[in-house]
Amino acid sequence: MLITLPLILKSLISKSPDLSMSLSCGIVGLPNVGKSTLFNCLSGVKARIANFPFTTIEPNVTIVPVPDKRLYRISELVKPAKITPAAVEFADIAGLVRGASKGEGLGNMFLGHIRETDAIIHVLRCFDNDNIIHVDGSVDPLRDKEAVEFELLMKDIETVENKIRKLEKAIKSNDKTIIELMETYRFYLDHLSKGIPARRMNITNEKAILVKDASLLTSKPVLYVCNVDEKSILKGNRYVDMVQSFAIGENTGVVVISAALEAEITTMNDEDDRTMFLREAGLNEPGIDKLLHEAYRLLNLSTYFTAGEKEVRAWTIRNGMDARQAAGVIHSDFEKGFIRAEVIKYDDFIKYKSETACKEAGKMFVEGKDYMVQDGDMIYFRFNV
Repeated sequence: MLITLPLILKSLISKSPDLSMSLSCGIVGLPNVGKSTLFNCLSGVKARIANFPFTTIEPNVTIVPVPDKRLYRISELVKPAKITPAAVEFADIAGLVRGASKGEGLGNMFLGHIRETDAIIHVLRCFDNDNIIHVDGSVDPLRDKEAVEFELLMKDIETVENKIRKLEKAIKSNDKTIIELMETYRFYLDHLSKGIPARRMNITNEKAILVKDASLLTSKPVLYVCNVDEKSILKGNRYVDMVQSFAIGENTGVVVISAALEAEITTMNDEDDRTMFLREAGLNEPGIDKLLHEAYRLLNLSTYFTAGEKEVRAWTIRNGMDARQAAGVIHSDFEKGFIRAEVIKYDDFIKYKSETACKEAGKMFVEGKDYMVQDGDMIYFRFNV
């Protein structure tokens, strides 16, 4: 069933959702694969689109609310003055070309923008259209994927080689920390030189932390987005099959989207028209919503909620955060002065319909600082500064 947002709630949503954590996804790919069209669908901000490379030179950035029906169901019961959804930041990074790692096509600038993101949304062209030029003259998503990844690998090799050269000057001191760091970087260099991205290396977390300051491009998690024509949105096509085959081998996620179709959806202001359009296309939800949820998963994020008459809000946390760390996402004082967390499970709140009823039913739990916050928890923090 297609879930639409009640009009009364829509008017309460914060117009400028804030990121409770500084997390972002960089949208990358070769020129003319549909990146800017996809970005426009995410943000409503009309980046310049043209049928030639380097249309987007400085990355456009937008903060996009993550659709979450739980937030709106809570709000229907609480009736707050304001609703603030969780959000993810997206940067539309200009199209990479071969030689980017050596500075071709403003490559150093593009790769630098990727370095600043937490995850990569790699858009692959999976449609035929003679009117849209492909930089290599034909459609081949596997070739395109390898072209971009090669540039990231080459830049990482350059970064690691520079680190090793600096360490070689200091290693004479026989400092065990420097020796361990040198061995770790050599391990990375060996694997990168074999075409193995950092995210796929079999290495301990301790070793990965040692090289964290290098901000290796290939260490970032990746989500492949297959941009297809409208007729391929439901069953895919041979290009999508190619992407899904190599993605399985990499244990990487794939989302199939028709950017052109999504662009049509974003122009529809009437909710009923949008719902009908989606149904006619055989879709239960916009592809952009799927992308947002996958981006959230890719960044290893969860959501907890705070609810009151002034505001119902979704807060973004890393999976595995304890209650004190989660409190710090709201404000550092909450973390410093943490006393306890009063937790209600989302399903219990929906069932009993209020905080008071949950308390009376024994469904509010008092948790300490070591409590691992679960996705969907509703929390009231007690703290003392």
